[in-house]
Amino acid sequence: MELRRGLRWSGWLILLVVVMLAGCKKKPAAPPPTPPPPPAPAAPTVTLRAVPSVIERGQSTTLSWNSTNATELRIEPRVGSVGPQGSTSAQPQRSTTYTVVAEGPGGRAEASTRVTVNVPPPPPPREVRRIPLREAFEKRARDAFFDFDKSNIRPDGRIALTQTAELLREYPEARVLIEGHCDERGTTEYNIGLGSDRTNAAKQFLVSLGITAERIETVSYGKEKPFCFESTEECWQTNRRAHFILLSR
Repeated sequence: MELRRGLRWSGWLILLVVVMLAGCKKKPAAPPPTPPPPPAPAAPTVTLRAVPSVIERGQSTTLSWNSTNATELRIEPRVGSVGPQGSTSAQPQRSTTYTVVAEGPGGRAEASTRVTVNVPPPPPPREVRRIPLREAFEKRARDAFFDFDKSNIRPDGRIALTQTAELLREYPEARVLIEGHCDERGTTEYNIGLGSDRTNAAKQFLVSLGITAERIETVSYGKEKPFCFESTEECWQTNRRAHFILLSR
């Protein structure tokens, strides 16, 4: 009986020791905390100013800039790459907006400044004294000469009529009469017709240069009013012409 009771107590004792040993077993260590992410690169900053900001054409201004967290800076127009801070002289010929762009690991930043250039007004146009119309006409009006039995405008006639047209453009109030003349050869009736053809050719040439037809009258005298009275080729050439007369207003 006593033996059975002792064995029972021994069993309980062993069970208690096992339970105690199980409760004292070492727990596993907790994992280390996750480290925080590294801080993001700081964004760049930049400033730009111009002193003076208003200049006269031909004067200079000073551009000054300062930046942080930037690895590359560029100023436009016409300045180009620059350091993180500094200054430079600029001489714009017209009003200009300068812009600096700063770039770095943290991004991009911009700044601008305006330089106003005062441009002097152009000098007043020089007053051109226009000589009287009749005096100008006598100096600059040119007759057109023709070949024998022809009414087409020769190259020298084109030059003469172009000069006359320039005169008429400068004096829009001027009106002219074109007289048609021929040399003494041929009948009166034939030369009246030939002189008319010559005046019409000269008139149409002036019209093609912008002179209105209303400012031009024509008449043909044929061979009736020669400028030269000798029977020579030189004299005949003088008489074959479209002659200009200034009409009174």
